Amino acid sequence: MEISSIGRPRNVGWVRAAALLYGDWGTSKAYVIGLALFAVGYAALPHLLAVCFVTAVVGINYVWVCRCFATGGGVYAAAGLHSRRLAMVGGLLLLADYIVTASLSCLDAFHYLGFDQVQAKRWAITAIFLIGTLNFFGPKHTGSIAIWLAVPVFVVVVALIVGGVPHLKDFHPQVPTGGVWHNWVAFVGMILALSGVEAAASNTGVMKLDDNATPDRPSVRLTSGRAVTTVMLEVVVLTALLSVLAMCLPLPADQLYTHKEDMLRYMGETFLGPAFGKVVGWVFALLLLSAVNTAIGGMVALLYVMAHDRELPDTFVQLNRFGVPWVPLIAATVLPVIVLDVGESVEALASLYAIGVVGAIMLDIGSCAFAATLPLSPRQRRIMKLTAALLAVIWLTIALSKLHALMFVAIVLAVGLAIREYTHRQRRHAAALAARLPAPPSPAAERGVERAPFLGQFILAAARGWTPALQFALEESRVRGAQLLVLYIREVAVNIDMGSKWQDDPHAKALFAQLDFEARGLKVNKLYSVSDSPADTIIDIAATFGVDTVVLGGSRRATLVNLLKGNVVARVAANLPESMHLIVIG
Repeated sequence: MEISSIGRPRNVGWVRAAALLYGDWGTSKAYVIGLALFAVGYAALPHLLAVCFVTAVVGINYVWVCRCFATGGGVYAAAGLHSRRLAMVGGLLLLADYIVTASLSCLDAFHYLGFDQVQAKRWAITAIFLIGTLNFFGPKHTGSIAIWLAVPVFVVVVALIVGGVPHLKDFHPQVPTGGVWHNWVAFVGMILALSGVEAAASNTGVMKLDDNATPDRPSVRLTSGRAVTTVMLEVVVLTALLSVLAMCLPLPADQLYTHKEDMLRYMGETFLGPAFGKVVGWVFALLLLSAVNTAIGGMVALLYVMAHDRELPDTFVQLNRFGVPWVPLIAATVLPVIVLDVGESVEALASLYAIGVVGAIMLDIGSCAFAATLPLSPRQRRIMKLTAALLAVIWLTIALSKLHALMFVAIVLAVGLAIREYTHRQRRHAAALAARLPAPPSPAAERGVERAPFLGQFILAAARGWTPALQFALEESRVRGAQLLVLYIREVAVNIDMGSKWQDDPHAKALFAQLDFEARGLKVNKLYSVSDSPADTIIDIAATFGVDTVVLGGSRRATLVNLLKGNVVARVAANLPESMHLIVIG
């Protein structure tokens, strides 16, 4: 069977990639400075500047990491270069990071809106369930939305810094006291500024290729480098400047705890007035809620990929009618709520957060540093090894000084690895039973043939089954003698490129087998794609092969679904080149 597998379109440029990364990484300043002042008061400036330095070093490391994984990276892929079990450990550490990201960001968002502890917790739990429900329909945190959120945050932060400059005359930092260990533990407690950097490596599979790259030899060196560098500079420089201005606040040191959850809002009120403080609160609340959505989407994608790699049960790859893996979505919604119910304060969640994110980043950078197959220079490997060693010391400090954080990550690892072991045993048992049965003969429709070149005039039909649209396209190609491209898209609402295997899709196999029978004697090429955006895939394929006509079936989705996900036909019609015809059947 002549079938070409097509990956999802690479439609994320460096600006959109930076906006997506900023939606996660850029939220760190919302709680890092407040937690630092809560921990050591006005002696926190050296600690915060040290955190900024480490953040810059880690950011440089991730510029190199992204270059090595043009088709999608992250700790799960990097650790997988060494062993599947290590990949699972890395994935579970990242899962722990995502769980606390969702709970911490949501709780802090409502603190920035002015709610007290009890109200913030109640609203945060409600918001997580609401965001999880919306993700049932597969809404996406697109680069455009991220830009609309990132731009006002950047403007507000710059305005806050400019407004705070006249207050530098009140600069009153204190000298750290308490010994080396005390200050080291305090520094480790502020390391949350690293949170979100993993998103850079995870999204390389959907970034636009460099000008000299091809799908067979992909490279996102320029795209990823610009995105990571831009966000890193913003996070490092602006966090450092805000840290300096925090030393100018008039609040007594023994009362800093009253604004540990909404320190930037308090700074806005102090430097530029109550009205600006409310603006800061709303802008950062929206960015933090956006980070909740990103974290839930990241958990769904991570659990789906691990199940797709046969590390988790097959129920984790089952999709609802909107292409969303529904079991991972339930887990991604319920787990943050459980954590939020147990650790109900920002400072309690912060320690759980740090042990997951530091562990995942350490394992990612360390795995790349020791992978001989990756194109890294000796100097880069030395720096990455030193960075991984520093992060290992930080991780051990968190584990020794915060036993509840160690217990949390141990539970996540134990449960995840136990499910993996159970899944592998069940599959070995099923394989042993199957080996005792005679293998069924392969149908002729599934025998591979050499791929023919795409020649002549083209009609592209996108179909999820034997629809009137496909029947019409087949008859038109028979009458016109045109070549027909039949595109089957398995909609999976995760923002990654994980490859595509039509052999694992029974619906696609059934359609292609029927097509072989119905289209005998015709020039037909069959395409298969796994994509979170069917409209973008159709547009991308139509442009790639230069088709003359695109045939689609009419949408029967309800109004609410079209509002949340968008209408595929309308989106294709709006973006298809003018030289191509669009025919809608049904």
